[in-house]
Amino acid sequence: MSPSRYQKQMLFAGVGLDGQQRLAGSHVLLVGCGALGCVVADTLVRAGVGRIRIVDRDFVELSNLQRQILFDEQDVAEHLPKVIAAERRLRCVNSEIAIEPIVADVDWSNICQFTEGVSLILDGTDNFEIRYLINDVSLHAGIPWIFTGCTGSVGQVMPVFPHDSACLRCLMPTPPPLGSTETCDTAGVLGPAVNVVASFQAALALKILTGHAHEVARKLTIIDVWSDSFRQVDVSKLRATSQCPACFQGERLWLHGSQKSSSTILCGRNAVQVTPPEKLTLSLPDIANRLLAVGEVVLNPFLVRVIVSESYGEHSLEITIFPDGRAIIRGTDDPALARILYSRYMGT
Repeated sequence: MSPSRYQKQMLFAGVGLDGQQRLAGSHVLLVGCGALGCVVADTLVRAGVGRIRIVDRDFVELSNLQRQILFDEQDVAEHLPKVIAAERRLRCVNSEIAIEPIVADVDWSNICQFTEGVSLILDGTDNFEIRYLINDVSLHAGIPWIFTGCTGSVGQVMPVFPHDSACLRCLMPTPPPLGSTETCDTAGVLGPAVNVVASFQAALALKILTGHAHEVARKLTIIDVWSDSFRQVDVSKLRATSQCPACFQGERLWLHGSQKSSSTILCGRNAVQVTPPEKLTLSLPDIANRLLAVGEVVLNPFLVRVIVSESYGEHSLEITIFPDGRAIIRGTDDPALARILYSRYMGT
């Protein structure tokens, strides 16, 4: 650890030398490297968190650049997975930090592996299914996590301390029904809202990692940067009053795989992710060769992308395939059509 790098941060009474050393010894899991994840990863790497494991399933697109601060146009041109592009940038920011990028779809079969050795889990996702999975593994492993979301100009943050504070299911027993809440498809998202909310999340993370978890308020914080409003809801008594089945009965519906889907509509993308029932190990060059008859193919070490020559409705189709068999089908938000196309072009 280079003290001069963190001098200004160590002058702050809440950190000091002891806190900085705690940060250097910390290991964090960041699930999702989109808008929120970019800000959080950048902040924690600059702050000197010793090891950060970043898991994301997606690749960089032009529409990301409006708010996802770790990426640039070259990353778009190279069709890079987000975690690979993020690692490149973050290593230039702080070469002292151990950064572990993982291109994967977080699900019930692998999340326990990703949480091994970590002291804090950070939510950089854009869907509730993964958040409920994080909540399950947090309670199972006793690892705190910070729930965070942002849509339009509004963001919300809530820290979860297993078996001590309210968990996500205490707050919302079940995920919101499909179509019942605003998404970035329907409401858009402002870059400043992302930055404010993610910075609030990062500040809570630093507070926890420097040994001040007991000082973190058990509150749900809601920030609207457009209406200039800041509101906090006290959830300190919610765990005791909710009798949440996850907290009190050990129910782990998402972690045990009983609550899962094989297709996921991707926020703001006109795209659907299709996941095979079991993870595969594909040869990307073989897949690329097979798809040459389908349309224009781009191959890199991380994925194969094909722009399908055949038209489906108003939109052209792009199919991006990862080595584990997962595919992102862009040009439709219909999960049924996405699964049909997956079967048609992947043969499964």
